[in-house]
Amino acid sequence: MNFDSANAITISTAVREGKVSAVEVTKAALARITTRNHLFNCFTTITAETALTDAALIDREIAQGNHPGVLAGVPFAVKNLFDIAGFTTLAGSKINAVNPEATQDATVVAKLKQAGAVLVGALNMDEYAYGFVTENSHYGATHNPHDLQRVAGGSAAVAAGLVPLTLGSDTNGSIRVPAALCGVFGFKPTYGRLSRAGVALFSSSFDHVGPFARSVQDIAMVFDVLQGEDDRDPICTKRPPELCLPQLKQDISDIRIAIAADYFTKGAEPAALAAVQKVADAIEVTEYVIIPEAHRARAAAFVITASEGANLHLDKLRSRPEDFDPATRDRFLAGALIPSSWYLQAQRFRRWYRDRVREVFQNVDIILAPTTPISAPLIGQQTMILDGEEILVRPHLGLFTQPLSFIGLPVLSVPIQCQNALPLGVQLIAAPYNEALILRVAAALEAKGIVSAPVILNAFNSEAV
Repeated sequence: MNFDSANAITISTAVREGKVSAVEVTKAALARITTRNHLFNCFTTITAETALTDAALIDREIAQGNHPGVLAGVPFAVKNLFDIAGFTTLAGSKINAVNPEATQDATVVAKLKQAGAVLVGALNMDEYAYGFVTENSHYGATHNPHDLQRVAGGSAAVAAGLVPLTLGSDTNGSIRVPAALCGVFGFKPTYGRLSRAGVALFSSSFDHVGPFARSVQDIAMVFDVLQGEDDRDPICTKRPPELCLPQLKQDISDIRIAIAADYFTKGAEPAALAAVQKVADAIEVTEYVIIPEAHRARAAAFVITASEGANLHLDKLRSRPEDFDPATRDRFLAGALIPSSWYLQAQRFRRWYRDRVREVFQNVDIILAPTTPISAPLIGQQTMILDGEEILVRPHLGLFTQPLSFIGLPVLSVPIQCQNALPLGVQLIAAPYNEALILRVAAALEAKGIVSAPVILNAFNSEAV
């Protein structure tokens, strides 16, 4: 088996059938990480000892005739803001490095392990999840497998074939943006659909968790495993799980699909809009819809996330300002100065906007929109030119993602591989709790060859960065 390119379902099937052992799969993943991570700087922690122990337990279960779980032997990694028992949760910060070790796994980490998946490490990230680029002054930048001089945002480990699955968090786009930049699938389910217990939050009223993978099947399987209520997370839904994997091969002719117009067609490179059109053409979508006041939703999202994020870190901003990543510190300080009246007005607008978008979804099931306005920028790039205007890179990578997470909509970023160019992403957006519709459409696009996430091998012979 080619462990570089095998997806999670292929690996778990082979392990359960005895064609390969979980220990062999885990050793191969750890070897890939050891020999290749210096190119990408994905991992801040490698959990080799516990991974091999867990893999051996899975092999023992299989030898005894027991069912080891649907993800048996599948290596995975998590953004380093998820608690891992026995390790310190960094959340990308220097300050957190002296904290005690976590005493138990985050709920979603525990669920993947219960399904047989093997945790091999924790991944680099923007400090306290404040950003889209993973340029961290403490732990270095993560490099994009498509071009080592460009940002990855956070999903490089999947794109480079180090592991087939990872977990991330999404406040304003931090699952979808990296997925688009690295050319993989990134799924942000409905707000509250998956537990955030044991996850270091940035903005509680926005934060979601979700998976990255290289196939729609893998995304669906992981989502099915992770669903379910959790008393440890007060916003986790009591809604019964809906299994999505069995629905993937259903016909999508009954699904009403439209393209997001107006706001979502401005301020982007032509290639980003062409990617949306490519998806639309493949499934014969010609209708357009307008999500009203999306530009105000983005502005309100800035106000709320900056305020909530700053409030979480006020004590450390006062006592240890020099120990923050400078880019994070400055934005937190700005957030701390936002008047409470602005925050309250943004929340009032949020309720109004949610109701307007709900009206849009009375006439459509899925909306298509770009994930990012550009492909991956260069590491350290501060500005870009769009529509003849010079604008900042970091905040504008979330141009098309922020108005959607603002009201907790489920969204999958699907990868469009561009010949002789960097990949782009297209968002498939639905009303809350309609994840199954999103995944059905994504599976149809994958079957047509319109979206795909191949392992990127061209960086492996490059010199270390």
